[in-house]
Amino acid sequence: MSKYKDFLYPEKWIANASMGVRLACELRMRIISGMIEKGTVLSENKLALEFEISRSPIREALKVLASENIIRLERMGAVVVGLTEKDIKEIYDVRLLIETFVYERVVKMDTSELVKELSKIHEMMEVAIKYGDADEFSYQDVLFHETIIRSIDHSYIMLIWNNTKPVMESLILLSMRMRLEKKYDDFSRVLKNHEVYIKAIKIKDRDIMIQALHQNFDDVQDQVADQWMSQQMLAKGREQ
Repeated sequence: MSKYKDFLYPEKWIANASMGVRLACELRMRIISGMIEKGTVLSENKLALEFEISRSPIREALKVLASENIIRLERMGAVVVGLTEKDIKEIYDVRLLIETFVYERVVKMDTSELVKELSKIHEMMEVAIKYGDADEFSYQDVLFHETIIRSIDHSYIMLIWNNTKPVMESLILLSMRMRLEKKYDDFSRVLKNHEVYIKAIKIKDRDIMIQALHQNFDDVQDQVADQWMSQQMLAKGREQ
């Protein structure tokens, strides 16, 4: 698999993962981006040849993607189901529910260490944009929200987060790459939104928390549009 060119998923994020997980991450990105279209049959034999790996990790990868409902398992392979706009909106609905719940717990905590940690992550996001690294920005963006969620030490909330994270992470990564190419100035808005998050947590002001949530989630339509723009951009690249 290391010989294969043009990976969409950042290899450094999964350097220590099993081959099956690495393949799942790459196939997920190709499906969500539209590079692998809905209805495509994923053959174990073809995947084995393309990625130069055995069938065992392929089966592992397909099981992971089936659990996320983006493929349907068939005999000796799978059929791509993909994501709809409705699916993407529902993923953001889940994020909104999680973070709303988490904020209600955060106001009852000592948040001094959390604020320090989030501020460091925010600085890393700024550095990533300074150097035009959309992948690193995406990584820090997801880490920012995950750090807030982990802070309340709620195992079942983390279970829900971890179940939605792989698809959500791919959406964010594709969206940020598109922003870097087409809407670079929009990163200033994204960074500002995260500053509001930190302020809301620091002073435990529910009004500012609501403002932070709305700034981050009320523009789901725009985020969905970003995703489909990313898909079209990749599709055009394949045609050239």
